[in-house]
Amino acid sequence: MIDFNNVELVGQSTPDPLRYAFARKAAPHSGGKSAPVPPPQVQSALQMALDSVPTQSGARCLYIHIPFCRVRCTYCNFFQYASSKTMIDDYFTALMVELKRKAAQPWTQAAPFQAVYIGGGTPTDLSAEQLRILGRAIHDHFPLTPDCELTLEGRINKFGNDKFESALAGGFNRFSFGVQSFDSKVRRAAKRLDDGDVVIKRIQELVAYNSAPIVIDLLFGLPYQTLDIWQSDLEGYLASGAHGVDLYQLIDMQGLPMHRMVEQGKLPMPADTPTKATMFERGVQFMATHHQRRLSCNHWAKDNRERSIYNSLAKTTAEVLPIGAGAGGNVGGLQMMQTRKMEDYIAAINADQYPVPMMMRAAPGGELTSYVKAAFDRGVVAKRTLNLIVNEDLFGRLMPLFQAWEKNGLVKLTEGYVTLTLAGQFWNVTLAQAMIRTIGMLNDASQSDHVAA
Repeated sequence: MIDFNNVELVGQSTPDPLRYAFARKAAPHSGGKSAPVPPPQVQSALQMALDSVPTQSGARCLYIHIPFCRVRCTYCNFFQYASSKTMIDDYFTALMVELKRKAAQPWTQAAPFQAVYIGGGTPTDLSAEQLRILGRAIHDHFPLTPDCELTLEGRINKFGNDKFESALAGGFNRFSFGVQSFDSKVRRAAKRLDDGDVVIKRIQELVAYNSAPIVIDLLFGLPYQTLDIWQSDLEGYLASGAHGVDLYQLIDMQGLPMHRMVEQGKLPMPADTPTKATMFERGVQFMATHHQRRLSCNHWAKDNRERSIYNSLAKTTAEVLPIGAGAGGNVGGLQMMQTRKMEDYIAAINADQYPVPMMMRAAPGGELTSYVKAAFDRGVVAKRTLNLIVNEDLFGRLMPLFQAWEKNGLVKLTEGYVTLTLAGQFWNVTLAQAMIRTIGMLNDASQSDHVAA
């Protein structure tokens, strides 16, 4: 029997579920179970997958990782290497070898890619010529859909017109910048470079090119970031003219520089969960007031130029081909994270091996897990889609969970849909994890009943 009074599954019964339904949000992503591939089989398993030509191919993306930053932000868990021209040049040489090798595989050439994302790290730390070469190599070696979205992520700092124009010449058609806050004190405390007015001015200059959508990230809950400063950050988005914005909450992770600096008294405590919930509420209201088009629980667009294809597809069953040290992806039912160690990465490329130290086989039901994650990211679960995936009335079996959520103010139930309330949107990852966990318990119960029978 499943306890649908368990607060870890259904939340607290409280008059203020936005702020107090759960104790805290612990992780930025939700996921299911998978089984490891024995290390001696990793190379052959991946090669077999890349040698295959799928009879049917769904959505697919390409992810390329650039693991360098000039400065480590205090909240960042992705920092790998300080930017160095020599190290970047050596890495870029190896990266291009891996890119061309993987592009030539039968799996890669079997179907076009809908989206490409260059992430990091700080991809804009590449030189102008490297950005142009990278973009052209993607176009020259990979099959892309005519409307393929090519995103370059990075910082405003030292991203001059030479780099922007070279990236455009290389074929990049979307740019995403981690602004986090326009307040200079908040930015300095987070180790962000440049004052806020410099950032706004530079975004305005890039938007004025009218050559590609410019998208920014804003982070709420940072040290020194009051509600008034958060309001100014939201207004800064409009003033910048950016085509889209992501509003992310700060997740407190042990072991990061920010945590140590707070413990040492060098930074004030970041916002608690109720305050971050208030910031989220204000952000949602602000976007509605200014008629921004909502693409997900956390992402808005000013106009139709911003599509956010990669971010949407990466949360579904789309396959993602990873390239670069620290890149993650999934191909042919294999989930992998490439080595983060630079020397190991370059050694693997020079040895004509895949730089993958460990790999997982997707657990049965991966399509279902992907749908749950994508549905909660969008803010609505559809009965018809859910039931089609499993070919049974799973929606009906989950109804006690949905009803408990509705009672606690997290969702609204209508004919065939579960729609997240504002509180549910804030806790969407927590709810997705709870649904995945509940489905697992339902399946375990069904198997036990079958064995007993």
